[in-house]
Amino acid sequence: MYQAGLVLEGGGMKGVYTAGVLDFFLDKGIEFSSVYGVSAGACHMCSYLSKQRGRAFAVNVDYLDTGNYCGVKSLLTTGDYFNADTLYRLIPESLNPYDHKTFHKYEGKAYSVVTNIDTGKPEYMRIKDLKKDIVKIRASASLPLISRNVKIDGHNYLDGGISDAIPLRKSIKDGNQRNIVIMTKEEGYVRRPSSQLGLIKMRYLAYPKVYELMQERHLMYNATLKFIEEQQECGGAFVIRPKKVSEVGRMEKDVQKLEALYAEGYGDAEECFEEMINYLES
Repeated sequence: MYQAGLVLEGGGMKGVYTAGVLDFFLDKGIEFSSVYGVSAGACHMCSYLSKQRGRAFAVNVDYLDTGNYCGVKSLLTTGDYFNADTLYRLIPESLNPYDHKTFHKYEGKAYSVVTNIDTGKPEYMRIKDLKKDIVKIRASASLPLISRNVKIDGHNYLDGGISDAIPLRKSIKDGNQRNIVIMTKEEGYVRRPSSQLGLIKMRYLAYPKVYELMQERHLMYNATLKFIEEQQECGGAFVIRPKKVSEVGRMEKDVQKLEALYAEGYGDAEECFEEMINYLES
């Protein structure tokens, strides 16, 4: 196990890129002492730590045609575009169960990054038990406007990407001098201001911090990109990310596109494998 941080960005269905990278890590037996997952990254983190190669990708594509996985019907009937009962109960408990025994053998620390919409601050919730803590994963992946708020210990939470999309600073603060950062946005990406601020303001009148965060989100994200570049230069981060703009959308249902992006992630990890190991062992 490398004494280093693994930071996993979200991105909806674009996260199959991360699934490809993590499956390559599993094939090579690569483990990290700390893992920080955001949104889709938090979901894929679970299958990686339970060492279930292929599970993260399978969960993304195997149920797209069932009508109970994601879509407008689920949004209208449950309040969640990605059906929470299917994703966080039915699949992990019966359709494609987690290997809880293997997960419990993980000797490092795993965190799900969430946004407390009462305070507007990110929180880094420790994941110790995939069954008991699954609500923390759900909270991290609950996107604004298309997900219900998730209540944990009396507080309301939404997607971790709202407040800390790529928690490299947190990993460094925790003492990780070496960090592998897996991103789902391509090289050269710059986040633009949100086009949904009007809807956000109306939807979250009771939670004004959501509007404030979304209003500033592009600035925070682009500042994080600059910070990551600085850390790459000084040895604090090694980044794996798509080299070109992906055809996969955040709500993508085209299996062939998803398969191609997964393969791209696996291939990119394989391509930089020696360089990454040299970085981790330097």
